[in-house]
Order: sequence, then structure tokens, then C-alpha cells
Amino acid sequence: MLPMLLGAAAADGDMTLDDRRTGTLVSTLGTTWRGVSDRVMGGVSRETLSVETIAGESCLRLSGDVSLDNNGGFIQMALDLDSGGALDATAYSGLQLRVFGNGESYNVHLRTPAARRPWQSYRQSFVAGPTWRDVRLPFSSFTPHRLDAPLDTSRLTRLGVVAIGRAFHADVCVAAVSLYR
Repeated sequence: MLPMLLGAAAADGDMTLDDRRTGTLVSTLGTTWRGVSDRVMGGVSRETLSVETIAGESCLRLSGDVSLDNNGGFIQMALDLDSGGALDATAYSGLQLRVFGNGESYNVHLRTPAARRPWQSYRQSFVAGPTWRDVRLPFSSFTPHRLDAPLDTSRLTRLGVVAIGRAFHADVCVAAVSLYR
């Protein structure tokens, strides 16, 4: 059995994965956010991941230009949810993110051990508008991308907030990520 990481338990039974209290790229879980682009596969998209305060809230900001050149097309902020194991989220209904952005559509990608290839994940979209808002993404609405296995919420290994699939300027901020019941 894989170990379960424990995030901060909220009073309402939700689990905080990151609330930006650290003021660094380190999450509440103790794992570190990182910026990733299609450059790892020969693309030319460019990303910047920074810790900022936007409209009074501490957040991570992913910004950059997504390019489809050289078969590219994504930038992301990624957080490993495991430290040698996987996060068991079976007691929860989904993810909640506090987001701010430029009005564009973004994805959340979840990975489990079933997602063996870099392009495999479970995906759901959301819009990040020009005011802070909480977005709830039920696990039941995540769709598998290039894999057949259903989402196993007992074995979550990584989450990514991703700008993908079309050429555009990305600018999305995340102030909190939690699991909700």
C-alpha cells in the first residue's frame, strides 16, 4: 500500500494542498511547485512561474506564451502530490482552486501511476477571470486523455494547472488548492 500524504485539515473537513502560506514555491504539503513547458519535448513555448501578490492575495502566477510551433502547445505549473507514494483522495469529491486570470480557459491535469507517458493525464477545464473566485472541479468530471484506465483517486501523484492546445498568452494565478468533500 502506498503512503498517504497529509495536507492541512480544514475545519469543514476539506484538505488543504496549498494555501500559499509558505511565501515560496513550496506547497503546504511540503512538495515544490515547478514550471514546465513543451520545451522538454522540442516545443518553443515559454513559461514563468513566480510567487506574487495579486489583488491582495498571495499566489503562484503562471504566465507565458503558448506556441504550437515544433509540435508544442503547453505551459504548466506542476505539483507532485507524493513523497515516495501517492495521495489518497477517496474521501473527497474533487479539487477546489482559488484562481485569478486573464479570462482564458485553462486545464487541471491529474496524474496517477496509470499515466505512464508524459502526455497521459485526467483533465478538466476552467476559466480564470479577472477577479478572484473559487472553482470546484469534481473528480467525476475529469476525463482520461490518451489512456483507458478510469481515474483512481486513491493514487493521485501530481496535479498541473495547464495552458494548452492553442497559441495564446497565458496568465493565471492560484492562491489555494484543496480537496473538498
